[in-house]
Amino acid sequence: MTTAAPSLDFGPYLDVSVHSSAGADALQRLENQDNYLVIDSSGSAVFLYEQAGQCQQVAGWPHGHMRVAVLDGMGGHGRGREAAEAVVGGLLDMPACNTLGELSARLDLLHAQLQDYFGCDPVTGKRPGTTLTMLELRPGKPALLYHVGDSRLYEIVDAQVTPMTIDHVPATAFAMGGLLGEHEWWQQVHGEHRCQISQAFILGNAFANPAELADDLYELSPHNLPSYLYHLPDRRALELDPRAVYLLASDGFWACADPAAWLARWPGLFKSQPSASAMTEALFAEMTSNPPPELHIDNLTAIVLRPLVHDETAAPIASQQVYGGEP
Repeated sequence: MTTAAPSLDFGPYLDVSVHSSAGADALQRLENQDNYLVIDSSGSAVFLYEQAGQCQQVAGWPHGHMRVAVLDGMGGHGRGREAAEAVVGGLLDMPACNTLGELSARLDLLHAQLQDYFGCDPVTGKRPGTTLTMLELRPGKPALLYHVGDSRLYEIVDAQVTPMTIDHVPATAFAMGGLLGEHEWWQQVHGEHRCQISQAFILGNAFANPAELADDLYELSPHNLPSYLYHLPDRRALELDPRAVYLLASDGFWACADPAAWLARWPGLFKSQPSASAMTEALFAEMTSNPPPELHIDNLTAIVLRPLVHDETAAPIASQQVYGGEP
């Protein structure tokens, strides 16, 4: 089921839409452990709480600043959903960040605070966790990217679909250790479906020592990535290409036998659509009516960002429709 949230204000330069669903198969009664956050240029925010769309005004939000994030909770028995909700709550309380250092410091602190809050499950001894892929959109400056987990940011230009983030999975740990070459890494991460993860927000990381889970987050950067991945650090400034469409999404969108073939269909889905909301609707409709073969049913969350070419003679686009999903 999809419901329309109040129109949000993204100014004259950006068109944004968000949608979340428990899964592409109506017969599955899944809990939606995904979440999202969209804060517009006036501080109006939309997100999920207990799987239902919410709206909130963020006090003191600077005009023109925006924030978008996709989260995929993990932990079982509701703790994954609760973990993602807790991070969204932290992001709502976190002031707008103007530098990468400030953004990283605030999120590393939130990670540590939520580890203390959740503790470890008394039965399994494990913490819940969530992915976090987000863009801090500063007026007149490049966006700031912060990424943990295996949700992704994609850039789509013409027929080219390019991943802009690196999955935090065992194959990446092997690549960082020199045990996987470029072709093998791309095949394992982008050519097939695997369910393991090596790092998540709140959960911690298995990059520093694969034999145990460390508390801290392990930032992937040019200092520890192989040469074919060093241009995709987890935390960086990112200039949005005005020709492109950007998609932040959880991994339910490529959990299939041949992800590359499925992703190759996306440019055709988006090409004829007049707006970000139409692109989001087209993507979810395709997942329902014509899904990729051997799709693993999972939660689905996507945020589409479409930079707008500004025409000084045209009236500015003051607001765009944003869609939020309900189970």
